[in-house]
Amino acid sequence: MPVLRQVVGETLRGARLRQRRTLREVSASARVSLGYLSEVERGQKEPSSELLAAICGALDVELSELFWEVSITLRREEKLAVAGGRMATMPGAGAARISVAPGSATIGPRVRSLPTVAA
Repeated sequence: MPVLRQVVGETLRGARLRQRRTLREVSASARVSLGYLSEVERGQKEPSSELLAAICGALDVELSELFWEVSITLRREEKLAVAGGRMATMPGAGAARISVAPGSATIGPRVRSLPTVAA
């Protein structure tokens, strides 16, 4: 499963590239150093909410749009991980294998899966 900061960075980079803008342009507009913005886009730095708001403002992208795209990507990756029977891990936690019976909405004892969101 991807790390959240990597998906956020990839999503921001995608928005910037779709606008055909350079790192220099966006960093100047957001008042963020070029190097730091580059690290955010590469998933090496986890940006604060203030920094995300500044970058989104520079890209003319609503913060909610960014999180929506990130959630879609994460959901897709989670489905692939479950379908492939891969190990799901979280930093600081042990690994757990998740298996879901076809047609079942139950993942574990008294835990129900989230409703599917159409992409």
